[in-house]
Amino acid sequence: NSFDTKGFPTTSLPKMKFLIVLSVILAISAAELQLSDEQKAVAHANGALCAQQEGITKDQAIALRNGNFDDSDPKVKCFANCFLEKTGFLINGEVQPDVVLAKLGPQAGEDAVKAVQAKCDATKGADKCDTAYQLFECYYKNRAHI
Repeated sequence: NSFDTKGFPTTSLPKMKFLIVLSVILAISAAELQLSDEQKAVAHANGALCAQQEGITKDQAIALRNGNFDDSDPKVKCFANCFLEKTGFLINGEVQPDVVLAKLGPQAGEDAVKAVQAKCDATKGADKCDTAYQLFECYYKNRAHI
């Protein structure tokens, strides 16, 4: 890593472009749920931080955003875990149903969210990253109901 004159890490141009693209991808996801501008901003920041932390590529982020769950790269799975943990939906691989309902219920309707929770929240993977990835997939595939 390189640092500027004030001791802060600098970000390379390709990495910055990737973070901007990822933010756009996450904005589209947030728009589907009709989130507030503040919620969208938080989603963008969380997504960018998790992408950088887990080291996923732009193509992997786009594929996940588009509902392509063929990539079993552990980094993609851990990106899903990081993102869901930052939203409060997961803690150590355990779904937080009250948080999910509180955050999605106002936009999608509590009954619709509860129906998807009943289908998805018991999902368990091999580890917390795999669990998060499978939950992300389940919620994605049932998003028409919320």
